[in-house]
Formats: sequence, structure tokens, C-alpha cells
Amino acid sequence: MMLDVVVAGVGMTRFGKHLDRGLKTLGVEAAEQALADAGIEAKDLQAAYVGNAAAGLVTGQESIRGQVILRAMGLGRLPVVNVENACASGSTALHEAALLVGAGCYEVVLALGVEKLYHPDKARSFAAFSGAVDVEALRGILERLAASAGAGGARAGAGGAGRKRSMFMDLYAAAARRHMERHGTRVEQFAGVSAKNSLHGSLNPRAQFRERLTVEQVLAAPMVAEPLTRPMCSPIGDGAAAVVLMSSARARACGVRRPVRVVASVLHSGWDHGLDEEGAGELCARGAYEAAGIGPAELDVVELHDASAPAEILAYEALGLCAKGEGGKLIEEGATRLGGRLPVNPSGGLLRKGHPVGATGIAQIVELTEQLQGRSGPRQVEGARVGLAHNGGGNIGADVAALCVTILAT
Repeated sequence: MMLDVVVAGVGMTRFGKHLDRGLKTLGVEAAEQALADAGIEAKDLQAAYVGNAAAGLVTGQESIRGQVILRAMGLGRLPVVNVENACASGSTALHEAALLVGAGCYEVVLALGVEKLYHPDKARSFAAFSGAVDVEALRGILERLAASAGAGGARAGAGGAGRKRSMFMDLYAAAARRHMERHGTRVEQFAGVSAKNSLHGSLNPRAQFRERLTVEQVLAAPMVAEPLTRPMCSPIGDGAAAVVLMSSARARACGVRRPVRVVASVLHSGWDHGLDEEGAGELCARGAYEAAGIGPAELDVVELHDASAPAEILAYEALGLCAKGEGGKLIEEGATRLGGRLPVNPSGGLLRKGHPVGATGIAQIVELTEQLQGRSGPRQVEGARVGLAHNGGGNIGADVAALCVTILAT
């Protein structure tokens, strides 16, 4: 079913290392920007959905994260729903808010994503990711990852997962090695993802990293877990992003200019299946295309979950942007860079814009909304009218724990 929901306003902090700031100042900044962009006041909101994944582990703030942030901007009384769903926390908050507006329960809702991952004790930051798998099976998962790396001669990947780095980089490294073995994908193609996104991120003033990198520089960087070098891995970060959603009738009454419609939002969890069988990514994409009444050929711009460089190539295939095993070719052809036939991650993606996990999914919506409104400056995708966001998080077995695909259109 196509939704009748409008993105009326967006706001976002710069992503980065904000050791001097907390959840409240980050969240308030993004929320106030979104309200101003929508041309409304906080008192006009009827509900708020707040996505956050790791505050309990990193800052100690549990249970009432959204209420604490919104009260800091003088906002109370309204219902506040706290949403925790791994790296898909932000997109899940937006999904729930959109469904409630689309169902006619509310007319004006705030969807906010916020995260603090930097901490003087790096173990706290890494624990936030280790908790996004089945912790009762954690020891076995780490042992299997180390064994897989060792069997493939991956010395850097044979130890340190969850202690020296996010264990998800080892999961992505294993997936990358498997893709290389089965489909002939080359490490230069993974490096090409990072180089492309560094070009895009250099044009984004809110990106965490703005240095342009060549494929050669990506390959020469320190190894994290074979074949992933440091620029092939998304950084941790702090930041917030927010959107104001309205019913189309309320948006017209408020005089919202350049409305962007949420035409589809599909959320699924993964399940037990074989490595070569379709998973949550394919299921969400198919459902979103059907709800929007379009296919992948009709997309103009995509923001997807490149938590690692291989993840972007895998997402190309899950979203139907190319055939299985052919994701690397899109990079070599330049199809997904600015000026290509389908620009992907013009924001710089998670690799360069950054990945404060609870904020990531909504930051994708901010980028796509601005792209569809023609206000993305030097990284503007010419003539963009339809955009897709792909945001997932957590891992159980062979699949993502939660994944959301959202389609926006003018």
C-alpha cells in the first residue's frame, strides 16, 4: 500500500567526534533544524519516535532516552516512543512514525535518530556492536570468524574482533572473501567503493571525513581484517538527524514548499536460510518496489548501508540494481558515482559521512529529501525525483537482524 505521508522538514548535525557534547545537545540541534525547515513549532508536534541503539552502554542513559532529549527543548506531554533496533534504529523510528501518520492516527510527527559512540574507553564503543548479535552465541561466532580468517590466510582478521575493532568488520570481511571466491570480485572494486564515497563525502559539509582518496590510497591504508583496509570500514561517530512527517492534507494547510512523499517503507527481520538464498534485503526491496509501484530502473538516487565497502556491493545486488555477483562491475563502470546513471551514497555514505548508528537511517532520509528538493549543492543529483534508502543492523546467523527500505518521491 502506498503511504500518504510527507517529509515536511529535515535537520542534521555534522557527524563526527563530539566528546564535548551529549545526546541532548545533538538531538535538540537536529530536531530544531527539522522544525524550522518545516515552518512549525515544537508545540505543533503530536508524537515523537526516537531511534537510539547504544546510549545505555556508552552513556548510561537507559529507558527514557527520547523523553530526556525532547524535554531539553521544553517539549513534554506528547507521546514519545523510544526505538532500539541496532543500526536500523533510525529507519525503524521513521517507519513507525510514517505508518501512524499514514493510518491517520497523527498529522504531525517527529522522527529523530541520535547516537553517542565515542568514549574515552574504546571497549564501551566496541561493546555496542558486540551486543548486536546473539550474545549467548558470541564466543562461538568469534571463534568461527577467526577460523575462517585463518583458513584464508587472513592474519589481521584472525584475532582482535570485538576488542580492537567492531566485530562487524570481521563479518563483512568474511562476506567479502566469500564474494571474491564465488564471483571473482576483486579487492580493487571494494577499494573503488571507498574512493567513490570519499569523493562524495568531500562535497558534504556535514560528513565526518572529507579527504578525497584514490583506490591506491585505500589499498595502501592499514589492514583491519582482510581484505578490508581502514577506509573500507565505516567509522564510529556521534550525531543526530531528524525529520518532521505530516499527512499530505496537513502539509498543504501548513504551506509546505517542495513536499517529498514517503511512498513506501518496508521493515523485516532476517531468518535462517542458506548463504546463497535471498534474505531480508531482497524481501524489503521487493516489498518497497511493489508498494511504490516502481522498479529499480526508476530510481534516481540511493542512500544505502555501506557499513563496509563490500556491504555496498552486496546491497547493489539485494536491491536489484544489478545481477547477483555483478556489483563490482557497477563500481568499475562509474555507474554509481555522481554523474553516473544511478548515484549511490552522494552524502559520502557511512564510510565517509559517518555512522552514529541510531542516527544513520534518518540521516539517509535527510540526504534524499534534500536531493529531491534540489538543494544538495555540489553533490546534487541532476533531476532527482525518486530516491531509495536502505538501512540495516545487527546479525543473526546468515542474515541481518533488522532491515528497512524506504522510497521517497516528489
